[in-house]
Amino acid sequence: MISIQSSLTDLERSHQVRAAVLDCYVSAIRNVANYAVEFEEEVVGPHRKHLNALATDVSGGNPEVLRESTGTLRALLREHRDKSAQYLGGLRDELASTARTLEEVLENLGQADSDHEVALKSSLTKLRQVAATAVASALKVVITTAADSIEASLEQVKRQHQLTTSQFLVEIRMLHKRIDMLEAAASADEIARFASREELSELLRTTKAGQYCLLLISTRGLLRAEVMFGKSVAAELGGAFAKRLRNSLPLTAVLGRWSAEEFLVLLTNSKAETVASGKWITEHLSGTYTCLVEGKPVRPALQLSVGVVETTSQDTAERILERIGAFLMGQPAG
Repeated sequence: MISIQSSLTDLERSHQVRAAVLDCYVSAIRNVANYAVEFEEEVVGPHRKHLNALATDVSGGNPEVLRESTGTLRALLREHRDKSAQYLGGLRDELASTARTLEEVLENLGQADSDHEVALKSSLTKLRQVAATAVASALKVVITTAADSIEASLEQVKRQHQLTTSQFLVEIRMLHKRIDMLEAAASADEIARFASREELSELLRTTKAGQYCLLLISTRGLLRAEVMFGKSVAAELGGAFAKRLRNSLPLTAVLGRWSAEEFLVLLTNSKAETVASGKWITEHLSGTYTCLVEGKPVRPALQLSVGVVETTSQDTAERILERIGAFLMGQPAG
C-alpha cells in the first residue's frame, strides 16, 4: 500500500512538473510575441500573430505538436531576425543618403555664401567710392548710411548661415553615429556570409599550400526546396544551413560557396581535426530544417557529403583546384 501511494505521489508530482514546464513554455512564446521590437506593423503584426498561434497550439500538450514546435519557433525567430536586418539595412541606407544630401547642401551653401559675399563687398566698395566723391554732403550721408546698413545685414546673414551650418554639422555627426550603430547591429549576420567561388580561387592561389586543409561539402536539397516551396524557403534553408555551419567551425575558418549546392571551408587544422569536423557536420547538419510559408512550417531536408583535401608544400593551386573539382564531381578527393 505504501509503495502504491508513493508511486501515485510521484506520478502526481510528475504531472505537476510537466504542467508547470508547459505553462512556462507557452508563456515564453507569448512573451516573445509581446516584446517584439516595434518597427513596421506589416512585419511585427504577422510575427506576433504566428507566435500566439504557436502558443495556442502547444498549450494542449500534444507530444507531437511540442516536438515540432521547437523547429517552428526557431524558424519564426529566424524569419523575424532576417526581416529586422533588412529593415535596418534600408534605414541605414536612408540615413547615409540623408547625410550625403546634408553635406552637399553645406557645400552649396558655402559656395553660395562665398560668391554672394564677394559680389556684395564689391558693391559696397563702389558705394563708398561714390560717397567719397559726392559733392552734396546730404547725398554722401545717405550713401554712407546705406552702405553701412548693407554691410550690417551682410554680417547678420553670414552669422545666420554659420549657425545653420553648425546645426547641419551636428546633424551629420549624429547621422553618422546612428549609421555606425545600425551597421554594428546588422553585422551580427555577416558571419553567415560566404565567399564567392572567384574569391576562394584567388585565396587558394595566394595562400601557401601545406598550411591548411580543405573541407568540401556537397549538399542535396537546396534546389529541391526551391522547386517544392519557392525561392523564399530555399533562401531561408540556405541561411539556416549557413548559420549552423558557421557555428560548427572555428572563427578563423574561411567559408565559401563553390556553386548552388557545393561549399568549401579552409581550415588551418590538421587533417585529423578536419576529418573530425567533417564527420560532426555530416551527422548534425544533415536532416530536416523547419522553414515558414505564410507563418506555417514546412520541412525541407538537406543531405550532406563531406570530403577532406590535405594540402602539402608541393601542391600547386591548380592541383588543389583539380582535387576540389574531382570530389565535387563525385570522385574521391584524395
